[in-house]
Amino acid sequence: MASLLYQQIEMLSREKHIEPEVVVSAIEDAMVVAARKYYKTEEDLRGKFNQDTGQVDVFSVITVVEEVTDPKREISVTDAKKKNPDAEVGTEILTAKPTDVLGRIAAQTAKQVILQKVREAERDTIFNEYHNRVGELVTVIVKRAEGPDLIVDMGRTEARLPKREQSKLETYNIGERLRVVIKMVDRAAKGPQVIVSRADAALVQRLFEMEVPEIYDGTVQIRAAAREAGERTKVAVLSRDKDVDPVGACVGMKGMRVQSIIRELRGEKIDIIPYNEETVAFAQKALSPAKVTRVQITDPENHKLEVIVEDSQLSLAIGKKGQNVRLASKLIGWDIDIKSEEEKRREIEEQMTALTAPTTPLTALAGVGPKTIEKLEEAGITNLEKLAGMTPEQLMEIPGIGEKMVDKIYQAVNRFYESGEAAPTGEVEVSDIEGGEQSPAGEAANVSEAAAEESAAAENTATETAAEPANNSEHKEEASS
Repeated sequence: MASLLYQQIEMLSREKHIEPEVVVSAIEDAMVVAARKYYKTEEDLRGKFNQDTGQVDVFSVITVVEEVTDPKREISVTDAKKKNPDAEVGTEILTAKPTDVLGRIAAQTAKQVILQKVREAERDTIFNEYHNRVGELVTVIVKRAEGPDLIVDMGRTEARLPKREQSKLETYNIGERLRVVIKMVDRAAKGPQVIVSRADAALVQRLFEMEVPEIYDGTVQIRAAAREAGERTKVAVLSRDKDVDPVGACVGMKGMRVQSIIRELRGEKIDIIPYNEETVAFAQKALSPAKVTRVQITDPENHKLEVIVEDSQLSLAIGKKGQNVRLASKLIGWDIDIKSEEEKRREIEEQMTALTAPTTPLTALAGVGPKTIEKLEEAGITNLEKLAGMTPEQLMEIPGIGEKMVDKIYQAVNRFYESGEAAPTGEVEVSDIEGGEQSPAGEAANVSEAAAEESAAAENTATETAAEPANNSEHKEEASS
């Protein structure tokens, strides 16, 4: 007949859903720890539980060896035969240690060890049971709140419903029953290991599997789902039977099936969309309820789409705070850029204008030499119109262009637009070294320009001098008449 202690061990095992052998092993280890602490020994100790009497004995274990290297754990064959004539190499000789001398402190130590061992065994059991059930729908009861998180009762164990996994528009009361999905099992967590969720898209999928028989038996498949908990969910469905309408099967007669799911999600909107293998056709449906004019793939490698809608449909396609286009992008797995027809028309006009607009080469600038023009062209500035639209900071970022050089370039641009015509055929070289000092060629150019100005002034003076006598003679003729 089993002892009273073993009966209690069996009760504890059933309550914690662990094997009785685990609890027995914990008790034996606890007694070994208590005995080692009491005797202050480094001997190899071993505990043994007797199911019939409920007695836990502690033994000192010594191994028989040919050559002793650790006297506390080993014994020679000769000495061993004095205690046990049948002793051989490898035989273990057990010597009982009195346990009735263990006091209250040792008992408290043993209790702590037992609780720790049982807790570890319980956590291992929970992990082994639930780590293969991630994504499964379960019903829980709200037990208590720990800060923003909720602790829920799963029946056999407790689980945590973190704030981030709660629906934004839902409030929960103690004792309330909830349907949740198992999000993950965290073996290293200090509290409950099982993490459940009310915000995961898998919850909607599991609810559809419960409410729609065609999904449960595989006739209709949920190929993708995107969700913003408490607000809107988009579900893409595909039928494996051409005679079964996937959207109609999910909606149900008079919307009964989908309304049942909406009630469970407390009013969250659900869009059911037919899945399509073609990205363009799928994107048009994903932006429902907005009507899409056309869809164009702009970057297939990076999965980018451009969607054009009517002006009146733009706000509907984008949705409140961009929610509709954000969910559609998650659903199809592509980045979506939405534009109205008016925006697209203006964009095309600007591109056409840019292509047809005349451009002026940089060589038309007076005072900017070929070396500077070469540096500008290497930086991607190929015409005067683009140069005129750049800021001084952008120009100074070009290698070899300094602050004084920027001033000279702007002066040349201003002269061009003020004169309204191109520069003379003879170009002037401007040094582009940092500091803006002119080269000898530049000085010669300045001298030649000054000489030209003096020559022009002399010609004007000569013309005016020649004209004065003619004017005087005219005055004399008028006076004589």
